[in-house]
Amino acid sequence: MRRSILALIALLLALPVPASAHEEREVTFPSGEGSVPAYRTSGPRLLVCKGSHTLTRIKKLSGSLRKKNLSLYEKCRRDGYRHIQEAIDAVRTRGTRILVLPGVYREQPTAGSPSGACAELNEDMILSYEQHVECPHVQNLITILGDGPDPGIACDRRLCDLQVEGTARQGDVVVDNRFRKLNAIRADRADGVYFRNFTVQNSEFNSLYVIETDGFAIDRVTARWNDEYGFLTFASDHGLYTRCEAYGNGDGGLYPGSAADHHGARPAIEIRHCDSHHNALGYSGTAGNGIWAHDNTFHHNSTGASMDSFFPDHPGLPQDSAVFERNRIHSNNEDYYRFWRDGTCDDIEAARARYPEGVVCPVVPVPVGTGILLAGGNDNLYARNHIYDNWRFGTMQFGVPAAFRDDTEIDHQFDTSHGNRYLENVMGVSPGGSTLPNGLDFWWDIQGTGNCWDGNVPAEGGELMSDPPILPDCGVSPVAGLPVSPKQAPLVPCAAADAKRPDEAVGCDWFEAPPPPQ
Repeated sequence: MRRSILALIALLLALPVPASAHEEREVTFPSGEGSVPAYRTSGPRLLVCKGSHTLTRIKKLSGSLRKKNLSLYEKCRRDGYRHIQEAIDAVRTRGTRILVLPGVYREQPTAGSPSGACAELNEDMILSYEQHVECPHVQNLITILGDGPDPGIACDRRLCDLQVEGTARQGDVVVDNRFRKLNAIRADRADGVYFRNFTVQNSEFNSLYVIETDGFAIDRVTARWNDEYGFLTFASDHGLYTRCEAYGNGDGGLYPGSAADHHGARPAIEIRHCDSHHNALGYSGTAGNGIWAHDNTFHHNSTGASMDSFFPDHPGLPQDSAVFERNRIHSNNEDYYRFWRDGTCDDIEAARARYPEGVVCPVVPVPVGTGILLAGGNDNLYARNHIYDNWRFGTMQFGVPAAFRDDTEIDHQFDTSHGNRYLENVMGVSPGGSTLPNGLDFWWDIQGTGNCWDGNVPAEGGELMSDPPILPDCGVSPVAGLPVSPKQAPLVPCAAADAKRPDEAVGCDWFEAPPPPQ
């Protein structure tokens, strides 16, 4: 067995395993002493508006919303700001609210190329927190930095508990990065930050990025048309995504990566009532630990939701303790790899212009037609979800050897794919009762210990379809799978594939949608 493991490690290290789409500085998890911030309607505030452009948009509103914004507009004309970053820089009191009136905010003062010493830095570098402080707009259109020059990472400056909100409907306030910076908005060590009621778009990396932050909320925000992620939160705790929307992203619409890991004692991040659709991945969770995702919809992506332990340099691996319940995960059959096959995405500038038309350029390899993908995770719970109309698999689970994350310790190679439970999910049936089958309801590579399936419900008159055909139930004695599964061999060329060259993945069938199940 030892010789077999060593041979496996050598094989994996020889493969061209793709680098993670997300590379970040070495991070520290917050202390966990914070809390999820509450939305505030009072306290110190600053106003942001765009002159006649704002007034034109306000006049298209009606009723109390129009009246409220007209009143705010008169005040903003007297003592407001034209740019969101300008207002952030003017904050002097913790707990300030920045009210952004209708308009398209391109943040021209910070969108240009850096000058002086900052010109020596560029978007391809991994910058330290201190470098972001010195040069906040090398990689970010809008930057919120909460930590002062002290040894810890806790927020201790004027930008703690900052609230940034649009004053009208979600689509009336738009932050447009125009692909000028990696990130449209970066909140770094910004404990208590609250984002609400606006749209953010067109970034080379993320629309909205929260990192090393204890306490954040993303409420009624739309993130769209980004090369990689819509929302990315990393090495953070006490987080909330609620009523958000993400679409048109080349990686995950929602990515709560490397969340603070409490090993099931409590969730680090709650995601509720969000709609993530028409992305490569509706939800991406490398080291997505301690996530409670409930009452969301993940649909019309290539893959609906993924938790994984694939990529190196992500703290908190292997992934564990996510809870997915009462979600609708359906119709994830979009073959966006076709835009690489036909050359559309080779010209990235031309492709970006077509993102609003539905072009998506995937940057990660995922199996088209899959509802939930668990690629190397432990102690996750999937309960009472509606999973239907995914033409490959409703759910897919397989182990990931630690060598994929650059860990060659022999004892670690089989440390994933244990203790995952699938309970009372409704398979192949929409909430309205329509029968819309998955290709297979459950696929498992038979690796790991303590995985079980219980109480899952097929369409009326049908039966659950799985591979293997008989799955272990959640009895008292855990069922042990295989330490090395022969079913993993066909997965290796897929996991190691270059998403931008899908036709070169010999022996892999992930990158085209399967035919609809009969």
